[in-house]
Amino acid sequence: MAPHPPPDPPPLALVDAAKSFGMVRALRGVSLDLRAGEIHGLCGENGAGKSTLVALLAGVHQPDAGHIEIDGAPVALSGPAAAQRAGVAVIYQEPTLFPDLSVAENIFMGRQPLRGGRRIDRRAMRTATAELFARLGVRIDPDRPARGLSIADQQLVEIAKALSFDARVLVMDEPTAALSGVEVRRLFAVARALRGNGAAILFISHRFDEVFALCDRITVMRDGGHVGTGRAADLTVDAVVRQMVGRDIATLYPERTPAPGAPVLEVEELGRRGVFSGVGFTVRAGEVVALAGLVGAGRSEVVRAVFGIDRYDSGTVAVNGRPLPPNRPAAAMAAGVGLVPEDRRQQGLVMELSVERNATLTRRWALSRFGLLRRGAEASAAAGWLGRLRVKAGDTAAPVATLSGGNQQKVVLAKWLAGEPAVLIVDEPTRGIDVGTKAEVHRLLSELAGQGIAVLMVSSELPEVLGMADRVLVMHEGRITAELHRDDATEEAVMFAATGQHAGGTAPGGPPPEAAR
Repeated sequence: MAPHPPPDPPPLALVDAAKSFGMVRALRGVSLDLRAGEIHGLCGENGAGKSTLVALLAGVHQPDAGHIEIDGAPVALSGPAAAQRAGVAVIYQEPTLFPDLSVAENIFMGRQPLRGGRRIDRRAMRTATAELFARLGVRIDPDRPARGLSIADQQLVEIAKALSFDARVLVMDEPTAALSGVEVRRLFAVARALRGNGAAILFISHRFDEVFALCDRITVMRDGGHVGTGRAADLTVDAVVRQMVGRDIATLYPERTPAPGAPVLEVEELGRRGVFSGVGFTVRAGEVVALAGLVGAGRSEVVRAVFGIDRYDSGTVAVNGRPLPPNRPAAAMAAGVGLVPEDRRQQGLVMELSVERNATLTRRWALSRFGLLRRGAEASAAAGWLGRLRVKAGDTAAPVATLSGGNQQKVVLAKWLAGEPAVLIVDEPTRGIDVGTKAEVHRLLSELAGQGIAVLMVSSELPEVLGMADRVLVMHEGRITAELHRDDATEEAVMFAATGQHAGGTAPGGPPPEAAR
């Protein structure tokens, strides 16, 4: 009987890789292989080392120990260009395109086909771009500017760019975090087609339903180390969670007996032309109220208007019975309103400042003496909240940009909680963070409500809405179409209202759009 030929080496493998940043050991002897024709899932809490692993594969950092292999041979990826030449492409959560260049120009930047050896052959570039999109099964105009493309289309442009230089390994880092359901399905179809053509794909996501629906194998990391790798068909969500956090999470949503007090935040007939209209609701002390709805329903726009960031044309906002002047975030803060924004990096933090400086931004005057910020008082105040929120930071004097996404989210919360708010508005509080950190954020929000703070939460995750909210306000096309109390809130009821179908509940902001017509 003839012996079986040895299997081909994987297109890419990480072998016993270690990486440290100062005193922080980001990776500890991690091994991972990506096989041709396979989608490999990577799971782990924020701070588990996933981003550092991606940086090694992209050539951004080099391992302190261990090595990378391409087709079984050790290589040194000395930079992103070297990784690209080796056939490795990384598709990040937030693509980085040149907004004023066309789609075709972005794809072939630095590698434009030339005519006569000197002039850019724009026709050939457009034709090649159209062929790449045809391979992906999508339709995007090669001549349209990148500015204005949806995040989903930007990611497809990045994938087309990877195909243009014959990438055999694609790393997708949280590619679905900002996508709608339709866009996620389209991306999955593209990923499966690439797998069918022999590509090796590393898929990183905090969404277990996506990981199990798409991936062939799953690797779990914890605290910079490799915990285990197994076939997706042989694993369960509970098993992966236990490996990620090193413990069982009994419940993601803490048990709580709400005892709402007096009205704290009162919004009446709030409107902004073309965005939302007739929005009215009340949030009481000790209550968690969720704004639910589909993408584009106007939820984030409403809470930004309540806080004073965005203008509104009609209506009133009051805190503890006192009207808030419009378009004045400083007045909202003075009245005891805090806003944890959806985009923590751009709107919630100053990435170049230290962890402790970010955590005390709302208390700078209280920590100052004669107009000078007291360094010791700042460090002491920050340490208290960072400890309560269990922020993992090697050095709180280091820039907040060095923290993982989940820990950055905790710093944003610390910043507002340090100011002892009466109302805390949280917009997508657990987007892009792992299951363990989600449980901690949910516990914290529940504790804050128990202490009498009025919590207004915007969330696109139905299980989070149903698990956390005492009342659910559902928005559709800029109007509140239903108010559902905890006992009446179901996925079906929320989705009926979110799509404009009135199925129970009341509409405090006016009748649903169908009735209004």
